[in-house]
Amino acid sequence: MTEIVEQELRLALSPRLGEVSAVVCRPPDARFFLVLGHGAGAGMRHHFLEALSGALYAAGVATLRYQFPYMERGHRRPDAAPALQATVRAAVNAAGLLAGGLPLFAGGKSMGGRMTSQAQAERSLHGVCGLVFFGFPLHPAGDPGQERADHLARVYLPMLFHQGTRDRLANLDLLRPALAPLGTRVTLAIMDQADHDFALPRRLGVGQDEVCLQLAERTARWMAEVAANLLTG
Repeated sequence: MTEIVEQELRLALSPRLGEVSAVVCRPPDARFFLVLGHGAGAGMRHHFLEALSGALYAAGVATLRYQFPYMERGHRRPDAAPALQATVRAAVNAAGLLAGGLPLFAGGKSMGGRMTSQAQAERSLHGVCGLVFFGFPLHPAGDPGQERADHLARVYLPMLFHQGTRDRLANLDLLRPALAPLGTRVTLAIMDQADHDFALPRRLGVGQDEVCLQLAERTARWMAEVAANLLTG
């Protein structure tokens, strides 16, 4: 297995929010750069994001993972949306300086992806050419709805949604019609039997590393398509 060299960073947000930690993993053959926000209940060092970042590294995708302020402080309750979105923006700006001309993408796991798209809907994230969601949280578990997708109509970028058929935070019968009006901007990649954390039933014998490799390879192919369209468009 290729050893992954990490570069640790500090991102300055504001006098009130302070600084947060970040880590960059950039393979020598990097073709794309992805900013990855974590989910509500686990930080950038969560085993899923670690495994996903490693799989993306193997697929030629550099990543910048970062903490939201509440997680940096060791708190459990997420910050208000403006603070989360400001953190997304700071991470994207830092990645833009590090990307060195690589096509820049942004997104994340669950809440991290949703805060990224909300930030983009409010004001374009500088240099970002597409968004990637690893489990878009369309609604709370047991409380189905579509309101969390309303802002996506104001995201004028290509978007890749990785979703599992057993995700209790995104009923596909609600997600599909919510995304349909966005047309060709959206690519919906369904992983059969995956839950919100992309865990598969044990009987299938497919572990997290293999799942992350599948997610990473699909993401890299989509990024290549987006980048090619930018060149020809």
